[in-house]
Amino acid sequence: MVDLAVRDVVIDPRLPEALERARRWSPFLDMLAAREPAIAAAAAEGRLDRSLPAIDPAMPVGRALRLRRRSLALSVALGDLAGVLDLTGVTRALSDFADEALDLAIGTAIAERYPDAEPLGFAGIALGKQGSRELNYSSDIDPILLFDPETLPRRAREEPEEAAVRIARRAVELLQARDGDGYVLRVDLRLRPSPEVTPIAVPVNGAIAYYESQALAWERAAFIRARAAAGDHALGQRFLDAVRPFVWRRTLDFGAVGEMRALSARIRDHHAHGQRLGPGYDLKRGRGGIREAEFFAQIHQLIHGGRDPVLRAPATRDALEELAIAGWIDVGEAHALADAYALLRTIEHRVQMVDDRQTHALPAGESLDGVARLHGLADGAALIDLLAPHVERVGRIYDALDDRQRPALSRDPALLGAALGAAGFAEEAAARVAAWRAGTYPALRSTAARDALEAVLPVLVEALGAAPDPGAALNRFDRMLERMPSAINVFRLLEARPGLAELLARILAHAGPLADELARRPALIDGLIDATALGDVGTVETLAAAMRGGDADDYQGRLDHVRRVVGERRFALGAQIVAGSADPLDVAAGYARVAEAAVAVLAEATVAEFARAHGRVPGSELVILALGRLGGGALTHASDLDLVYLFTGDFGAESDGARPLGATLYYNRLVARVTAALSVATAAGPLYEVDTRLRPSGAQGPLAVSLDSFARYQREDAWTWEHMALTRGRAVFGSAAARQAVAAVIAGVLGGERPARDVVADARGMRDEMARHKPPRGEIDAKLLPGGLVDLEFAVHVRQLTCRTAFHPDLAQAIDRLVEAKLAPAAIRGAHDVLGRLLVVLRLLAPDAAAPVPATRALVAAALGEEDWDGVVASLAAARQEVAAWWQQIT
Repeated sequence: MVDLAVRDVVIDPRLPEALERARRWSPFLDMLAAREPAIAAAAAEGRLDRSLPAIDPAMPVGRALRLRRRSLALSVALGDLAGVLDLTGVTRALSDFADEALDLAIGTAIAERYPDAEPLGFAGIALGKQGSRELNYSSDIDPILLFDPETLPRRAREEPEEAAVRIARRAVELLQARDGDGYVLRVDLRLRPSPEVTPIAVPVNGAIAYYESQALAWERAAFIRARAAAGDHALGQRFLDAVRPFVWRRTLDFGAVGEMRALSARIRDHHAHGQRLGPGYDLKRGRGGIREAEFFAQIHQLIHGGRDPVLRAPATRDALEELAIAGWIDVGEAHALADAYALLRTIEHRVQMVDDRQTHALPAGESLDGVARLHGLADGAALIDLLAPHVERVGRIYDALDDRQRPALSRDPALLGAALGAAGFAEEAAARVAAWRAGTYPALRSTAARDALEAVLPVLVEALGAAPDPGAALNRFDRMLERMPSAINVFRLLEARPGLAELLARILAHAGPLADELARRPALIDGLIDATALGDVGTVETLAAAMRGGDADDYQGRLDHVRRVVGERRFALGAQIVAGSADPLDVAAGYARVAEAAVAVLAEATVAEFARAHGRVPGSELVILALGRLGGGALTHASDLDLVYLFTGDFGAESDGARPLGATLYYNRLVARVTAALSVATAAGPLYEVDTRLRPSGAQGPLAVSLDSFARYQREDAWTWEHMALTRGRAVFGSAAARQAVAAVIAGVLGGERPARDVVADARGMRDEMARHKPPRGEIDAKLLPGGLVDLEFAVHVRQLTCRTAFHPDLAQAIDRLVEAKLAPAAIRGAHDVLGRLLVVLRLLAPDAAAPVPATRALVAAALGEEDWDGVVASLAAARQEVAAWWQQIT
């Protein structure tokens, strides 16, 4: 392991000016400087201490790593901006930290679960820029997690695969978890063999077999930069030694050029909108960008590296140098590519430093000027001028690799005309279709798949060409094909149902979350065949009946079946937004009914499964209380489930099964399984995130408490924010009698059986604290902007609690009751509807809460019943003004 605690103090007069630029032009670095005052103060005096804080054994590992990452991010950025660190120094520091963090996360995950075991049998293979020690300033890592079933620690009767997945999940959680200190690393595990069907940790022999027999050209290229970086290094190296012949072929492999041509063409074609240098230019994927310099080196390495081990250098500039020395590439071109690579990567880091975002695109307008000034230039125009000669040279050198003419769009000339709906789309579509025909993706390998593609092309390209944003639709359809194991059925379906192709194009053009789900589960499109998919999803009882059906014959089968039904219904509800066939508020209610049915069916199945081993507690039952948006019966596509688990009866009782448990332990183990049933991804996909932090005593309290304990807590100890949450409380699982008992407790507490508190002052303080720690995500964040849904909810709940009236879990109905009682302005209900509709729509069409592209703006406007985007902005402003005025009046 690299020792990152060694002191490394640099004195340089450029550091104070670098600190000034960082604080002025990078909100992220300004925030870090405030949180790391010692580093900032030293830089202001011309000193840079690159050592990281030592890990305190008493501190949780995740937090320790987050603090180290924070310190590293600031010191590396200041060293970079000041010129104290060159690109190699920057990327090496980031990569070494990633190695250390991944290694510590794996070791911690093993130690937590198997305290006395040796940390063997589990390895992290670094790929991509981590593998070559060229990691980006704000990058994810792309490891392959391998395990050896023979040496992996595990418990008695625990299968190695289960143990490995648990270790992997915990390691990833340690790295990705966010709190006020930030996060450690984003982790992307999709480069493992067949990610659509394999678990996140792969047995080493299975991985070896895959790379020996099935892997594609791009996977060969990926392994040029692979190395054993974390965990059991001996295991990792054994794997790399075994797959070396797959990567480096002994014969001169000129066939690698043919294998890589389709892949290299995708660099430009897949991101056509960022090809031209200027605002929006994609530094990584654009013409003349970073990826083209990398691919130029890798193609030559694959051709010649099998016979000459010296050419196997993982880092791009090292590879270019070795290829030039060996005479395989022109020395001048090698130098030009290396210089361009260094500049492009440096500017990429500047872009990422602004907000710590994994982005590669140059921004526009004042934001571009800000990036330029962060780099020390006058403005964005100067930055473009600096990049221009390098980008042009890389593009020309890369173009020379393949001088083929681009093929026509199709054998049918009519398709070319269909693609002319947007400037530049015809050329882009032509190249993309050619890549599909070449069998670029696994879904298109077979002759049957390519024949099905040919049959559907006239319908498909016409639909994509008619989409409001053809380029975005084409990119997402390409991404969908990239992730699909098979495409034949989808092609045949689209050929038979042209109208479905049109709806698919709209989904791909506008709704990124739906497009991503479709890429993971192409069968979701089957649910749109019937026109009823664009209608009401039905009642909770109807939905639950569908979830109880199917051919599931065991508990695992039931989990999979529910996930399939939920996935289909949620996808169809999202499609209603895109198709404009339903009011977003009705869609929100539909999302909630689907979730409520899933909670009921999975809790029912889990209770039955648990009872097989432990029996049931006589005179007692599980009750699930929904709070938040589920309690209010109005979810969005991205909502999690706020649940509180209760049980009736005597907490001192014992279950009557073969392995009896006391009631408290019984229900806490049971609800842990219910949570897993609702949240853990199975072969059929993920379901919901479950949030149980609203339970009594929050994260410090047990997962399940007796109804009596819950009532006592709410009456004696709960705080104002907990009573505010209780206003939307609604039992969604349990017998009628149990639900009535819970409702009676809630009614009593809200009616006055609670501690006397200054509700207004508490609410005002909570809202101010929330505003500080959770600011709006974008300029149309209907939830978090001042006067948004959060302020509206606070205002409603304060009125309800102080006046002890108008209680209803449904926020709209609660507002109606307040208006009727003259406790709220009549206009507030309209403001609620505007904000609610906008939130539901934006979760699908603009998840970042930023103004979407013009084509999507029209769709948002139609969903809100406005004529155009100006109408959306105006209605949002009016709604916020109404809410803000009411909230100010109350507080």
